[in-house]
Amino acid sequence: MHQRRIYQGAVTISAGIIESMEETGSGPDIYIMPGLADAHVHIESSMLVPSHFAVAAVRHGTVAVVADPHEIGNVLGSEGVKFMIENSRSVPLKIIFGAPSCVPATDFESSGARIDADDIKELLENDMIGFLAEMMNFPGVVHDDPEVVRKLEVARNAAVPIDGHAPGLTGKDLIKYIRSGITTDHECTTLEEAQEKIAGGMKILIREGSAAKNLEALAPLLETNPDDVMLCSDDMHPETLEKGHINRLVARLISMGYDIFNVIRAASVNSAEHYKLNVGLLKPGDPADFIVTDDPGKMNIRQTFINGKCVFDGVKSLFSPGVVMKVNHFNCSHLLPGEIRVGNTGKRIRVIVARNGGLLTDTVTTEAATGKYVEPRPAEDLLKIVVKERYNDKPPAVAFIRGFGLKSGSMASSVAHDSHNIIAVGTNDRDIISAINMITDARGGMSVVSDDGAEILRLPVAGIMSDIPVTAMARQYERLSESVRNLGCRLDAPFMTLSFMALLVIPELKISDRGLFDGLAFRHVPLFVE
Repeated sequence: MHQRRIYQGAVTISAGIIESMEETGSGPDIYIMPGLADAHVHIESSMLVPSHFAVAAVRHGTVAVVADPHEIGNVLGSEGVKFMIENSRSVPLKIIFGAPSCVPATDFESSGARIDADDIKELLENDMIGFLAEMMNFPGVVHDDPEVVRKLEVARNAAVPIDGHAPGLTGKDLIKYIRSGITTDHECTTLEEAQEKIAGGMKILIREGSAAKNLEALAPLLETNPDDVMLCSDDMHPETLEKGHINRLVARLISMGYDIFNVIRAASVNSAEHYKLNVGLLKPGDPADFIVTDDPGKMNIRQTFINGKCVFDGVKSLFSPGVVMKVNHFNCSHLLPGEIRVGNTGKRIRVIVARNGGLLTDTVTTEAATGKYVEPRPAEDLLKIVVKERYNDKPPAVAFIRGFGLKSGSMASSVAHDSHNIIAVGTNDRDIISAINMITDARGGMSVVSDDGAEILRLPVAGIMSDIPVTAMARQYERLSESVRNLGCRLDAPFMTLSFMALLVIPELKISDRGLFDGLAFRHVPLFVE
């Protein structure tokens, strides 16, 4: 990669290290290249524990991931982060974890834990934690929130990279954000946004996950700024991970005509250098971390090697995950009939509008209609959305949403970024309550309720992950998603999109367990328009 050459040769490995690389003038029709790295991923979003994630990832040529355990941090705090680390020690995949910077992500929702600057200092002493994870509280950076300032100072003193998260931030606010020491951003949706951030000194992570897909928009950076970009998945659900990982992004970019060396550097060298990963880059003296493929333009992986050992032989992964300890934090009781009714004041209501394939939402207002209560109107794609706190018994938050398209029934999930309370969308109160109560009984999961019955995918680890392999998880998840589509949903990834409706740090209108939230004004707003 560093010489930007492709040649016929032989790689000699000794004690897990590349001893030599020699040109031979002949060889089989295969390619050896550096193993791939995911520069930013929430492993929890795969709904797999790290050890099962590893079994799936190496099949696609991934040898390293930069993992932000923010999701389990919001459920269990530092205990959750330590669980992820311990579970990952049983597998060869090279995982570097971040110390979550935003637990809770905001003070406008109820989370299961808090991680303060002192906790971050302690976490950064762990040898498997190598960076401060994404600073989503960009208003806190811009306005010098004392605790945010302390966290950034702890990271700077530890001399570790600081990840960013600043969708749409521009101008003087962006400059201040970057000068605080933040080095990356994975939330760019336009080329112009990415170019401004690169000009300020940031590295841009091109994201292509299950819901948020920015590769097409940002790919030209590989021509103009090849040293300033990395590839990442961010959030990847199990059915996507089963089919491919970073290798799919590499194959697409190469088939689109981008320089093969720029593409593979973005998937390996750039992330290894930025995060100081202990990952080999196919040079003598490096750890023997590499992959074998028959066609870089397709990236079908024939073998994956980590530290000189073959961990995937073209058919199966050659290691097994260890025993998974069950950790959780779930303490709420059933919703009762009437708890999600909305009395009608006769005024107009604010409505969340979900976008297919993105994290951003829009805001519209509509008539509340007549009657004692404001009811869903499925014919107009006006559905009820409910968030119930999972950590304590409190009244739920209720609002309305468009974009899901359900004609009947309901869906619910305890995967709801960032605090992972229970979130549900539905066409009627009975089915919404039933879907939420199923998850309460299971202490975590995803559910669908319709006239034909009820289904649930159980997530017993922190209410957001399972201890089953990716193939079984993907099969269950796809079956549940198909059930939602049978109810009329038109979204590509309905449960992923549902989970982001509680992601307050992404504009425009979202909902927490405390009510509607305006992500531009960064404050709660009432359902009824004054």
